[in-house]
Amino acid sequence: LEEQQRTNRELIPLARELGLPLVATNDVHYCHEGDASAQDVLVCVQTNTTIHDTKRLKSHTNQMYLKSPAEMERLFGDVSEALSNTIRIAEMCNLDLGFKGFQLPGFDVPDGHTSESYLEYLCIKGAHERYGTAEGVVGERVAYELSIINQMGFTNYFLITWDFVDFAKRNGIFVGPGRGSAAGSIVTYCLNITGLDPLEHDLIFERFLNLDRISMPDIDIDFADDRRGEVIDYVVQKYGDDRVAQIVTFGTLKAKASVRDVGRALGLTFGETDRVARLIPTDPKMTIDIAMAQVSELSQLYENDTQVRELIDFARKVEGVARHSSTHAAGVVISRGPLVESVPLQRASGKSDGDITTQWAMNHMETLGLLKMDFLGLRTLTVLRKALDLVTAAGHELSIETIPLDDERAMDLLCRGETFGVFQLEGGMTTRMTINVAPRKFNDLTALMALIRPGPMELAPQYIAVRHGREQVSYPHPSLEPILAPTHGVPIYQEQVMQIANVLAGFTMAESDGLRSAMGKKKPEVMAKYRSRFLEGCTGLGHPEKLAIDVYDMLEKFAGYGFPKAHSAAYAVIGAQTAYLKAVYPVQFMAALMSTEIGSSDRTVVNVSECRKSGIQVLPPDVNRSLGDFGVERLASDEDAVRFGLVAVRNVGAGVVEHILVRRSEQPDGEFASTQAFCDAVDWQLVNKRAVESLVKAGAFDNLGERAAILATLEVTIVAVQQRQKAAARGQMDMFGMVADPIDLGGSAAALAQDVEPADDKQKLVWEKEFLGLYMSSHPLIDIFANGVPTGFTQILELDERNDKDAVRVIGMITSVRKITTRANKLMAIVEIEDLTGSIEAVVFPEKYEAFSSELAGDAILEFAGKIEVRAEQRQLVIETISNELPMAIQQPTPIVPAIEIRLPATEDVWSDISQMQSLLELLQRYEGDQSVEFLVPSGSATRRFRCRNRQVEWSEALARDLMETLGPNCLVGQRTDDHLAVA
Repeated sequence: LEEQQRTNRELIPLARELGLPLVATNDVHYCHEGDASAQDVLVCVQTNTTIHDTKRLKSHTNQMYLKSPAEMERLFGDVSEALSNTIRIAEMCNLDLGFKGFQLPGFDVPDGHTSESYLEYLCIKGAHERYGTAEGVVGERVAYELSIINQMGFTNYFLITWDFVDFAKRNGIFVGPGRGSAAGSIVTYCLNITGLDPLEHDLIFERFLNLDRISMPDIDIDFADDRRGEVIDYVVQKYGDDRVAQIVTFGTLKAKASVRDVGRALGLTFGETDRVARLIPTDPKMTIDIAMAQVSELSQLYENDTQVRELIDFARKVEGVARHSSTHAAGVVISRGPLVESVPLQRASGKSDGDITTQWAMNHMETLGLLKMDFLGLRTLTVLRKALDLVTAAGHELSIETIPLDDERAMDLLCRGETFGVFQLEGGMTTRMTINVAPRKFNDLTALMALIRPGPMELAPQYIAVRHGREQVSYPHPSLEPILAPTHGVPIYQEQVMQIANVLAGFTMAESDGLRSAMGKKKPEVMAKYRSRFLEGCTGLGHPEKLAIDVYDMLEKFAGYGFPKAHSAAYAVIGAQTAYLKAVYPVQFMAALMSTEIGSSDRTVVNVSECRKSGIQVLPPDVNRSLGDFGVERLASDEDAVRFGLVAVRNVGAGVVEHILVRRSEQPDGEFASTQAFCDAVDWQLVNKRAVESLVKAGAFDNLGERAAILATLEVTIVAVQQRQKAAARGQMDMFGMVADPIDLGGSAAALAQDVEPADDKQKLVWEKEFLGLYMSSHPLIDIFANGVPTGFTQILELDERNDKDAVRVIGMITSVRKITTRANKLMAIVEIEDLTGSIEAVVFPEKYEAFSSELAGDAILEFAGKIEVRAEQRQLVIETISNELPMAIQQPTPIVPAIEIRLPATEDVWSDISQMQSLLELLQRYEGDQSVEFLVPSGSATRRFRCRNRQVEWSEALARDLMETLGPNCLVGQRTDDHLAVA
């Protein structure tokens, strides 16, 4: 403060002496010459003076600037050392915030080697393993690639990548054959980083690296998703946890989310916000403005409702803003030195809670020259590993390396369109494309992998027409036939553009890559330079100018659609492997596929449906036969079947199942002899009653007794066993020093079991639907089709024999309903219908949807009338009428909907209870559905049960979470189906 006052005393008189008016804020004086034509002078000093002339203040504060040497001389000339010292200090400062070059970590190599010599040694060794020689074409290609890699300074990059891929493969972690252009390198192939021979498949190294395009290599690696974390842990241990981190990514507010978040901030109710958010179509590219233009109801609300207008106006302002940070799905940065010297770090939250991530996103890592690697988790690799384990367990010799890529059975399967579970080819459009292309060899599959992409898809009709002889193949010049023949004259790969420029115009491969890049990015000024260079090159090699112009125009047209062949070929490898396993070992393949999706009931339903459609029997869960995952079991008929995994039963965790399997293996003959033997064997501190009840209801104990009887005796059995186990834990012994025998439940359990009515088929189906997500022991349609198919109706299996536009009638059960908003802002639906023979997709167009939408509910059994429509050899049903009046006396069984049980906390504060009930009422309104709600209310030492008369809900994880936030963590009891309840 004293220093400031001294400065004021010196500068203010000086300003007045110079005739400069003073303009001041609360803490700063601005002294400015009154003559606008004079050279500006500005002096700032601390003061407590206040000024109220804000216009004058603004005009002066906008003219702050750095003083010239002459001005500094005039002001401080009497202190000459100050001026000279200023220059000295400036010359001493050397701050450079620019990051030069690539910050690659070092790699420890064996004694006697440099990084370059060790990489060469590994490549030569790999060449002998892959090709049997390192001479000739192989040696030349290896030497050429190594020279480029060394010149560009990326030797350590390849050594680091080789090291962690080698770790993965040595430890049985499946690694993909490659991604992107890296599969075009013979160095990565010899290092066993990629799995595709670039010489055999004519892949180009320059698409990956060349001296004309200096950028960090990008080798993305696919690992089996269930063990990807082990590879990252290895990298952390090798290079240090201070030098390795995952990369942050930012989630932005989309249209719907921005409306919902702003609604909460404005204090609107859920219903008020939801009615607006629901009108915004679900589309990743949707914005509020697009929704306003497409959805008339939304625009009308905006015009007529001031509250909605305010909500949407505020939502527009936050739309696209970063809402939260999370951990990138694949990105990992590895630094030469401690990361804190280059990048700010943070601790992640959510699923990655506690992990260290960068605060800067992926693109910043590349700008800084840091080593950024993508460790991608690919579920299909886990499927392949599990399937091969099951195949090997069945006595067959097969490995990932020995799966043929041109197997006739696999190609037949693809030509039939049986692409369910096949990598990249599963789904309506891709299945139709697969049928149309009809691949017969690996090259066809490689082309197919490119043609299913949005760009190359435009070339599909021409490719398919030429491939099947409907159009004649032609080549602009005979020299281009070897390049275009694999794709029937249609250039669909980026590498083909490069090869054509090389052969026809004499471009180097590096130049060709530049041409490819310019065409793909549509840069006119760059393309003009390449065009003249291309025409000169063609004419210089003796080609007519017209040919040169025609070929360049062709390349310009196709380059925008081109796809990297190396990427297509690498993914075609996985596609061929999955197709082979599905064709040759279908049961093992489906069991593996189902195991990787065991946590999703919806996917389990779809997978079981595919099994039944393919003639694969799916056996129910069995506590004596099932594993944790889905397994393969040999039937008495010497056929294989899929056995349901215990982890797939709801409320039964992997830890519980692991404990049960360990105790099962300790039993005589490796099986539980009875329910009591099961209860006596397991540790009830690790296994809870709810999990066992779920297993019983799902049918896993059917070989040990009747479901209802087991449930009736389970409580008394568990209590008795727990008493014995507690006694044993306390060291309670009999007189001979042995633990007492298991408690004999005697006649009490038997009496309880005898008094219980066996569960009927309807009850079993309800339990199976609840705990397995599907019907196992029977099917609701069995009663309807007990005496055969009703007259005039067709089974779904028979629809394959019907022609396009044939009128049919089907009785089936709805398994899924997907609503779609048309461009005209009308609702339609895609409905999956199944009967006992299979399933079919049905389309309900807007006019019919409006008439029958009330009937379209999950598990509804209905009569459907419509016409067959054949698209790309796939059949679907176009609905004309829907009826719930079935042609048989036995109607659809009314499903027993479980009730949600909620325990209300005991308090003595009436007003607190009222407030809590109001919050609970709003919450139940938000999750409206068809499941009853029951309250367990404390009443003295007892608890009374009431059923809510006017509120029903739809169960979901979100509802459970919100209930626990409102009422506490112990509010949820579960679900029950007993109808004998008091009504509140």
